[in-house]
Amino acid sequence: MRNLILNAFLTAGLLAMPAKGEREMESLDRGLVAVRQADGKVFTSWRLLATDPEGTAFHLYRVAGGEVQRVNREPLEGATCRVDELPGEVDAYFIRPVVGGKEGPPGKRAKVLASDFIEIPVRPIEGYRPGDASAGDLDGDGEYEIVLHQVSGGRDNSFSGITGTPVLDAYKLDGTHLWRIDLGINIREGEHYTQFMVYDLDGDGRAEIACKTADGTKDGRGKIIGDKDKDWRNKDEGSQRFGRILEGPEYFTIFDGRTGAALKTVDFIPGRDPVDGWGGIGGNGGNDSYGNRCDRFLACVAYLDGKHPSVVMSRGVYGRIVLAAWDWRGGELSSRWVFDSGIGKAPYDKASPYSGMGGHALSVADVDGDGKDEIVYQAMTVDDNGKGLYSTGRRHGDALHVGDFDPERPGAELYLVTENEGETVRFRTPGAGLHDAKTGSLLWSHSPGVDISDGVVADIDPRHPGAEVWGGPGGLRTIRGKEIGPRPRIADWVIWWDGDLLREIYGGFSIFKWNPGEGREEPIFTAEAPFGSGRGNRHAGLRPSLAADLIGDWREELLVPGPGGRSLRLYTTTIPTAHRLTTLMHDPQYRLSVAWQNVSYNKPPHPSFFLGAGMKPPVRPAIRTAGAAE
Repeated sequence: MRNLILNAFLTAGLLAMPAKGEREMESLDRGLVAVRQADGKVFTSWRLLATDPEGTAFHLYRVAGGEVQRVNREPLEGATCRVDELPGEVDAYFIRPVVGGKEGPPGKRAKVLASDFIEIPVRPIEGYRPGDASAGDLDGDGEYEIVLHQVSGGRDNSFSGITGTPVLDAYKLDGTHLWRIDLGINIREGEHYTQFMVYDLDGDGRAEIACKTADGTKDGRGKIIGDKDKDWRNKDEGSQRFGRILEGPEYFTIFDGRTGAALKTVDFIPGRDPVDGWGGIGGNGGNDSYGNRCDRFLACVAYLDGKHPSVVMSRGVYGRIVLAAWDWRGGELSSRWVFDSGIGKAPYDKASPYSGMGGHALSVADVDGDGKDEIVYQAMTVDDNGKGLYSTGRRHGDALHVGDFDPERPGAELYLVTENEGETVRFRTPGAGLHDAKTGSLLWSHSPGVDISDGVVADIDPRHPGAEVWGGPGGLRTIRGKEIGPRPRIADWVIWWDGDLLREIYGGFSIFKWNPGEGREEPIFTAEAPFGSGRGNRHAGLRPSLAADLIGDWREELLVPGPGGRSLRLYTTTIPTAHRLTTLMHDPQYRLSVAWQNVSYNKPPHPSFFLGAGMKPPVRPAIRTAGAAE
């Protein structure tokens, strides 16, 4: 009954929000997708935009043999999906919005897919495979393009050795290759090094790419950044520094999304020196002088002024932490602010409370409700003005989640897992726990002194209010920390896939539904495994290349490598839903989560509102799409 009530609210339109403080976001098309099913019927779904007038309905049309036929008799006022029961030999579909009884212009035509995925051929490189990906409207046509990080010989920072050069490729969904950026030999390959942001940073309707570069980086038009002849890699095979790049200039570059051309290059902030100045109480509490801790990078995009996006690049997680915020406006790149926790020396008792609080993930959210974003940098949070907002003292960890997970308490929550090992076990830091995201105050925790490497938050059991939490010791917990039974075996990724409001569990190229009565995962979807079976490492499907609401209605798509890594496959659900929601990509927190998803140990995105069983109608986000008047 409560789902029917919720749908009635949502069908009537999302609650209005004042135009004050509108955020500048991308202008999207309807993202219509049509999939032929085994019984001959065609499943279709499309976007409801946050900019649509309240009460917007739709007419769905099929195109067959050159003739156009309307599928529905009455305007479709509910969920933005429909199964065409009598499609026949249909070629394509399109939709028209209906506002106040009047039809709007037709959207783009969507060809009928024979399977539940879009195959995107990848231009192969010998010795490379598809890695992380991101999405943005690179050419301003209202459709997302994919930016793919192609990977060769990557190494974790703790290991020496020569790696391949990181390569970024851009593809349209139809497989058209737009450009290739080769970051060159002076950028080391590995998930802690190359964090690339894809976002429309200047509001011109087209996304840019922002990342760290070096001498020899080749842009999408073949232009070399810096000195093409410099090789700064350490060649001493007997040294712990072997293969590392600990000398030479470091740059930060903005690339054009349409062509891959380098638009502006400046010095990267901060520099690496002193190499031994990045240790602290995070992790095992150690330090090094061979380039492990100094070369840990994260990045994100945030609305630091509440209206326009800024890009934030960072360095350091275990000790010293520096974040540098940049604005890209009118073809100029300017520094907004720099946050620096400062260097702390062993035994670190006089170090900043922000030192050592970083992790291998981050999040961006307006945690204090002032309309401007904060950067949640694992166990500490930096305010929109570049000043420290709070430190939880929880130290370094491998996973965090920020969202409105407990709808019965005001504001958002921050879930952290902590790495306790070596010298830091004595601190008895909680292995996992929930905090108030506004103040950092601890709500509950467990497993003091235990090293926990994974953990996730999602509503998978409708019998308990809010989301559930699992990972590490113990069973499945409510958002208040109470154990309620067995937990899922997979604790890395979640996705909205089927027709209800609960989230599903992803792992090993499969999607599972949690059966709370039986206490187990039950498979509901399996993609073809490109590199063999199992969940033993990220290349066997531990995490997707990308998961986000990229096409169709509000549910999420799954982007993973195709067979042999020769393509990308964008899988979409064909399960009907009764729930009507605007595209998640028009919720600023969710959209920014997709932008930072490729960073280090990838984590699933969360919206700014509670999305789950018994949810209240979300507030319509205050956004202004590219090209709209101020």
